[in-house]
Amino acid sequence: MNKGFSMIGLATRAGKTVAGEFSVEKAVRQQKAKLVIVSEDASDNTKKLFRNKCSYYGIPYIVSGSRSELGRASGNRERVSIAVLDEAFSKSIIQIFNGQ
Repeated sequence: MNKGFSMIGLATRAGKTVAGEFSVEKAVRQQKAKLVIVSEDASDNTKKLFRNKCSYYGIPYIVSGSRSELGRASGNRERVSIAVLDEAFSKSIIQIFNGQ
């Protein structure tokens, strides 16, 4: 597992993430999300939905990893989307993913 997914795991254990399409969408609408990560194997509609919503609300958006990698990072079986709710964690994760 790479550092980005390890950092998502840390954020999850700290209670600073929400996972799953409905919860992530709600966090974006309420502007609680500081970063949204969508799996590479998510449907095109799901990617478009989050790309548009994040663009509208000015929230950083990353497409990375498989649904099982995101699931493992967030302590679930499979997850297509995760929202990071903490500014510091989101900045660290963005730096890690952009540095790859």
